Amino acid sequence: MKLPLIVTLQLEKPAADFFSLQRKTYFPAHINYLDAHLTLFHVLPSGETIIKKTIESICQRNEFNLEVTGIKNIGNGVAYNIESQELSAMHLNMQKEFDSFLTGKDRGKLWPHITIQNKVTAFKALTLYQKLSSEFKPFSVKATGISTWKYLDGPWEHVEDFSFTRI
Repeated sequence: MKLPLIVTLQLEKPAADFFSLQRKTYFPAHINYLDAHLTLFHVLPSGETIIKKTIESICQRNEFNLEVTGIKNIGNGVAYNIESQELSAMHLNMQKEFDSFLTGKDRGKLWPHITIQNKVTAFKALTLYQKLSSEFKPFSVKATGISTWKYLDGPWEHVEDFSFTRI
């Protein structure tokens, strides 16, 4: 059986380090298998040549900015909201290319976010949301590429990185 493929957006190193430190600080350690990430697709079939070729084609573009616009309470956790018209357009293009492979969740509109806390009580999530919201100031980060991962029923196994190629 082939393992599901997850597709994430790469961030510039300082941003990736910042969000991963937040996740390491606030995510329950016993279930925190991953660095912080922005998921583009949750379940694609691994080993499909068209997926790799599409990602390579999509990555023939410049890096672009993402706006970190706020903190979101997601009930049992907290995430940073991300906004970018370029990301939305890129994702729509990828959805068209991957149409025959998409599950219901991946067919929907992308909600770009980076989860730094999950699977905690609503009280803990609200407390962190209030703390981070009171200190939050919007900022920009740069998207630098795409990564693929195999889902291992909890942990993920890195498959490949695709950097945006300046054109």
